Amino acid sequence: MRSKIVAGNWKMNKTLSESKDLVKEIKKSIKGIKLENTRVIIAPTYVNLQKVSKSTKKSAIEVAAQNMHQADSGAFTGEISAEMLKSVGVGIVILGHSERREYFGETDALLAQKVDQALKNKLEIIFCFGEVLDDRKNENHFKVVESQIKNALFHLDASDWKYLVLAYEPVWAIGTGETASPEQAQEMHAFIRNLVASKYNSAIADNVSILYGGSVKPANAKEIFSKEDVDGGLIGGAALNADDFSALIEAI
Repeated sequence: MRSKIVAGNWKMNKTLSESKDLVKEIKKSIKGIKLENTRVIIAPTYVNLQKVSKSTKKSAIEVAAQNMHQADSGAFTGEISAEMLKSVGVGIVILGHSERREYFGETDALLAQKVDQALKNKLEIIFCFGEVLDDRKNENHFKVVESQIKNALFHLDASDWKYLVLAYEPVWAIGTGETASPEQAQEMHAFIRNLVASKYNSAIADNVSILYGGSVKPANAKEIFSKEDVDGGLIGGAALNADDFSALIEAI
């Protein structure tokens, strides 16, 4: 049975002391929630990963990195390797986020290398993809998503998919206040699952968790999460508030 997941991407927010406070608040707020088959993941900024990882060690909260470099090591100033992430207790990495694609020029080809590097180091991957508004308006959204998945992931062996979580994020709904309707989210998630099944098999497709990312809030989470092929959310702004984040966990 595939897991339900609520993952909070903190992006470039929270100092060390603020991160510690937020972790304490999240721990407290989820104490009474039954987390049956549900995973809670948070992704602080690099400089706070070690402290946050230590502070969540005996809790239900898992810690992810927001990105990593595709090389083992070397002269890549400002970059972080998979081995470095593992050395501070991090076992999950987010790859392919739309902000990395847009602001830092990350291509499908580069992301395929990052995926390979993460798998080589036995890191679990939350792999992001999704269309911009023009693609949606021109009805190219299915083609764009198919291309992003095929180019970055379809070279993998079937056995690699146990390390993958997929995250569909319509770029037009990130930080804009716009949200795909529950029906739009379900339509795309079902398309993604069928795409994986057609390349691999239905067992892999049925077992991979597919998250929705795009302005999920306590007010709309329950309806979105209730859809058959939506297995949770990759959360941005609402993950920075313990009450909102715990409300999303309750919603799932």
